[in-house]
Amino acid sequence: MSALPPAILAVQSAAVERILDRFPQLMELGELFQDRGYELAVVGGVVRDALLQRPISADVDFATSARPEDLQAILAQWAPVIWDAGIRFGTVAARRDDVTWEMTTYRSDSYSHHSRKPDVEFGHDLTSDLFRRDFTVNAMAIRLPDREFCDPTNGLIDLSAGRLRTPISPERSFSDDPLRMMRAARFVSQLGLDVDTETLAAMTSMAQRLEIVSVERVQAELTRLLLGRYPRRGLQVLTATGLAQYVLPELPELRLEIDEHHRHKDVYEHSLTVLDQAIDLEDDGPDLVLRLAAVLHDIGKPRTRRHEPGGGVSFHHHEVVGARMARKRLRELRFSKEIVDEVSRLVELHLRFHGYGTGSWTDSAVRRYVRDAGPLLSRLHKLTRADCTTRNQRRARALQRAYDDLEDRIEVLAQEEELAAIRPDLNGNEIMEIMGWKPGRHVGEAYRYLLELRLDSGPMSRQDAVAALQEWARDHPELPDGP
Repeated sequence: MSALPPAILAVQSAAVERILDRFPQLMELGELFQDRGYELAVVGGVVRDALLQRPISADVDFATSARPEDLQAILAQWAPVIWDAGIRFGTVAARRDDVTWEMTTYRSDSYSHHSRKPDVEFGHDLTSDLFRRDFTVNAMAIRLPDREFCDPTNGLIDLSAGRLRTPISPERSFSDDPLRMMRAARFVSQLGLDVDTETLAAMTSMAQRLEIVSVERVQAELTRLLLGRYPRRGLQVLTATGLAQYVLPELPELRLEIDEHHRHKDVYEHSLTVLDQAIDLEDDGPDLVLRLAAVLHDIGKPRTRRHEPGGGVSFHHHEVVGARMARKRLRELRFSKEIVDEVSRLVELHLRFHGYGTGSWTDSAVRRYVRDAGPLLSRLHKLTRADCTTRNQRRARALQRAYDDLEDRIEVLAQEEELAAIRPDLNGNEIMEIMGWKPGRHVGEAYRYLLELRLDSGPMSRQDAVAALQEWARDHPELPDGP
């Protein structure tokens, strides 16, 4: 410790104090383990985030010399709630003071080549335990209760240099746990780090090994990547290394070749720019649905690309094809049904605005736009605005003015007609009462007719709605007779 430069010592000391200020129980816990003859150290993300002066989460990870059965006995006396679902991997967790305390016995895991799970072997010292961790920036620790800062892999130096590398050779590290390659891309997104050359090369040569990792774990890392501060950079790492082929293969497929006349823009770069611009429009923190829709909105283009006479390129109906592709991919990644439905719907609707032109839509068309977007209207606004990446400033300003105009019209109609709850002027029960019908398909048909009439003409009085229903029924003699 004394051989370290004063500046390094100061940074370490400040991080230690920040963690102890956040969790004053740590000294008590450290003394409890020491009294029983065991080592205890805070490890991982808490230490890294304290050094970066990032918000510190309410979950604290520890490494300890205590074996799992000893951990159970100690924590049962210290915390009101403990659970041992991970005890076969050496982990016991506790809950106290609204903090989750997760203890893991020193480990020196090994993996067989085709295994997703380690053969757990307990280790004997903190240094060896830190060397088995994923990246040097996560391999720093603070011994308790003596507050000693431990950094055998030079994680602080890497952190200050913005560098991400593995404590041991990346080939061995990624062979042990292939998900670490996804975690590398995730830390690029969350922390703005750069993967060092040797680590990046190993990710590229070993990308296929990701296939043995469960879909659920891959999806969790992809989600964290997308919700990070720099998701574009994380996605670029996935694409450059070939990992995207095993996670989002549609993403690298967007790198369509530029034709010799340079009329065909790079859809991959366009999609990443749309992601950046959508993030700039977020107003309530990271929005996973919006970010997924931005990344996937044009994935239908490769499959719908047509070279037209005269050298042009078209992508007719790519939004429809893309919506189906997005739904399939997100289902395979085991996203929730709600996320699958919302993202695929945004992909399907993202071109709808471009029929607006210079404000030529009727009020009916505006109502239908709002009806079709439903609760996704705010996100559709953001996605549509973000989708403008043209370098032609005149065209960009024209598109933004047109969308401003559309939003103004939606606001006016919303105030006049309660657009957020567009329904026919008669509900199903009223239709049956007026026509003397029993429930059946014909009631739904009448309801849909009145809904279309409402969208076309706006609100109607009850008298006019009844008259319209009766006139429609007269034009459909196959309907049941009334009373």
